[in-house]
Amino acid sequence: MAADTGDSPIDPNKIAYVYMQVADHIAARIASGELRPGARLPGERDLGTEYGVAYLTARRAIRELRERGLVLTLPAKGTFVAYPETGDGQDR
Repeated sequence: MAADTGDSPIDPNKIAYVYMQVADHIAARIASGELRPGARLPGERDLGTEYGVAYLTARRAIRELRERGLVLTLPAKGTFVAYPETGDGQDR
């Protein structure tokens, strides 16, 4: 864990999985526009450091975001914020 977790939005005492807290926080950043479509997310190890969690926890959070359709992972390229579906059957 990171030495200074006071800045982290993750509460290890909360009755929720830590990976879900990370995923929810990133999802909120996407919804607020802080993370825009096409933006590249930090790598798993960097995300783990940013949130004060293990990189495997960050990996599980990214998987949760993929399952929600909020991010897209391209092997050897990275994980990116997905473009919202347009509703007309065509994606960007």
